[in-house]
Amino acid sequence: MPGLDGLRALAVFAVIAYHLNLKWASGGLLGVCLFFVLSGYLITDLLAVQWSATGRIDLKDFWLRRARRLLPALFVMLTGVVVWVTLFAPDRLTSLWEDALAAVFYVSNWWLIFHQVSYFASFGPLSPLGHLWSLAVEEQFYLVWPLLLWFGLRYVPRRGRLVVLTLAGVLISGVAMALIYQPGADPSRVYYGTDTRAFALLIGAAFALVWPSRKLSATLSSRARCVLDIVGGAGLVVVLLMIWQTNEYESFLYRGGLLLFSLAAAIVVAVLAHPASRLGKFFGQQPLRWLGVRSYGIYLWHYPVIALTNPVVNTGGFDLMLALRQLAASIALAALSWYFIEEPIRHGAWKKLLRRIYNPDYRQKVVSVRGWATMVGLLLILGISCLTIAGIIFMNAKQTYVSPSTPSAPDVSTASKVSAEGDSRTASPTVFESGDLSQKNSSTSEHGADTQVDMPASEIGKGITVIGDSVMVGEEPELKKLLPGIVVSAEIGRQMYQAQNVVDQLKAQGNLGDRVIIELGTNGPFAEEQLKTLLSSLGQVRQIVLVNTRVPRPWEDVVNQTLTKVAASYPHTTLLNWYQASSGHNAYFYPDGVHLTPTGIQAYASLVVKAINP
Repeated sequence: MPGLDGLRALAVFAVIAYHLNLKWASGGLLGVCLFFVLSGYLITDLLAVQWSATGRIDLKDFWLRRARRLLPALFVMLTGVVVWVTLFAPDRLTSLWEDALAAVFYVSNWWLIFHQVSYFASFGPLSPLGHLWSLAVEEQFYLVWPLLLWFGLRYVPRRGRLVVLTLAGVLISGVAMALIYQPGADPSRVYYGTDTRAFALLIGAAFALVWPSRKLSATLSSRARCVLDIVGGAGLVVVLLMIWQTNEYESFLYRGGLLLFSLAAAIVVAVLAHPASRLGKFFGQQPLRWLGVRSYGIYLWHYPVIALTNPVVNTGGFDLMLALRQLAASIALAALSWYFIEEPIRHGAWKKLLRRIYNPDYRQKVVSVRGWATMVGLLLILGISCLTIAGIIFMNAKQTYVSPSTPSAPDVSTASKVSAEGDSRTASPTVFESGDLSQKNSSTSEHGADTQVDMPASEIGKGITVIGDSVMVGEEPELKKLLPGIVVSAEIGRQMYQAQNVVDQLKAQGNLGDRVIIELGTNGPFAEEQLKTLLSSLGQVRQIVLVNTRVPRPWEDVVNQTLTKVAASYPHTTLLNWYQASSGHNAYFYPDGVHLTPTGIQAYASLVVKAINP
């Protein structure tokens, strides 16, 4: 079924485009869902064929073949990443060790869930192993599904009933995702969970039971072939549209969208698996097929390559040449892994090599260059792994790991910072961007604070309330210095859905002024209606300032677009364009690319002060 290899290439490049933050592939994370459907179909088809031929499923053989196919490339990638980090970023070894250990046992997804590690809202350098959660989901499926399928084939001989039971599993998993998902909150729990992602694998499995590859004939009438290709083309359009138009923050995705995508993907898989499909012949052409065959290695390598070679702070935007180099490196590493590691081990070449080395009858025989390269590579990997693990253990005993994003960052360890004082002033809306930093309001001093003759300097900030997250925690001292009397409520990790409680508390305390600054979006996106509801709850304020964000994560554009749209349509609202003002100023940021250095704090505070009308 060469067409399915081409589909693998599409899936892996969708994921790569997403991780490169390409705007036209905001739904590229759906490539993982495409892999799930493919795996469900192929594994079930394989096991069903074995059952039909022998009346049994050889679980030991199945699991051994899966291990030979998956483990060598994984271990090589893990070793390569650990070596790289050991040489170039040793301060990240402890956290990497935990990720690697979870990866080896294929529990990365649940490790991330139980440690509340977000796939979408994490800061600092990316974990180079963060993508292995999906392999954990698949491996858990490989472990459990053959047992369930064996039970079903044995005790539910009617294939139709078995399909119904499989679809019941699809329904349960899809409903679990919809119920557990909370709009506006971080969706990582439902994104990682085996329980909430199983429906994609089970949809593929159900299609394998009703559309087994062994019963598909290349002999098909012209009309039937056209219908087949039209149906497959329609499914492919849905797949491509969703990769193009959706993003990971839409409620639609978790309340039916991923299920719809999986169904469309399953239709495409079924059509490409048919030997009479013209669409399948197209996807089976080179170089799609070559890339698809190596898609597992490309998936393994692309994320660590991107995570370990991206600049620590980048305010200059997308770097096309860097992205092309990262893509080329990922494909090259995958090709080397395929040729020297995966294929030789998969077909037993390493056993033959060992026999030639240690068996006297084989000593006179010539060993191929590829064989020697494989053996030497494996020995090097083993040696480096042992040395690296020993080094990690030694480092764990000698020091406590500190995130590279925090050594010299401002102290934001206090979970919540709220300061009170303040009453009211008037305001009118504008949009403040980078150019406004050099222009001063006639009532503003050279330090940025209002110098109105009718107001004491100690009360310049009265009537101004700020609601923010950890960025504002670091900014608070400078704002209090420039705007005495300002009320600042800032909390680490705060998201927009938590802001309503903050507003209610400030109102109850009498600390909500008539000029309100909202700086939220650093930790994740929010819906337009969610923000409008919050603004409505502020009451009759004279000015609202919405501060957009610079955060090196995929939700940056989503947040900034929402803020821009609301600021343009909501009364008395100002958009403070921090994203534009900080463009090209790497010195404003600590290594996490989010929190501000003293230079950045001053620039940010100046912009905030200029946005406040006297």
